[in-house]
Amino acid sequence: MSVIIWITEGAWPACVDAAREHTAADADLVLLHVTDDDVAEAAHGAFAGLLGRGHRQRDPGTRLEDLARAADEELFAQAERALGRPARRLALHGRAEQQVVRAAEGATLLVCARDGDHSHLGPRSLGPATRFVVDHAPCPVLLVWPDTAPGLGSLPPPPPPHPSGR
Repeated sequence: MSVIIWITEGAWPACVDAAREHTAADADLVLLHVTDDDVAEAAHGAFAGLLGRGHRQRDPGTRLEDLARAADEELFAQAERALGRPARRLALHGRAEQQVVRAAEGATLLVCARDGDHSHLGPRSLGPATRFVVDHAPCPVLLVWPDTAPGLGSLPPPPPPHPSGR
């Protein structure tokens, strides 16, 4: 069994810190990053459809793929240094929420960060991808704030009393 640490740009330090703090020293750790290939695919398509006739070496989609791979590598390296102990790397491509849920199958824990509104406590602190993961994860989820959690003053007021008095 393994602990999956879903790392994303900007929120990975909180996930790595939480994994380091809340997992056993001998836990099998997996750093997971998912790249959405939609932008590179759009660039490939636009180039092929409009400009590409025989000039594949100038395809901007290839350059975007290369940049994404380099960014993945740097993100993994930073996360590994901050983790301070061995971890496997898992680089996936596609819709993040789908890939994360699939990667978590059989895991003992999934560590992920809130990706929505950080100024208030509540459901809006989860963006659509993380909400999907929390709702569908096949294992326990440790959900962390990527920065300081807002105070209790950000809680919404209680609902008004029911007209029937119940």
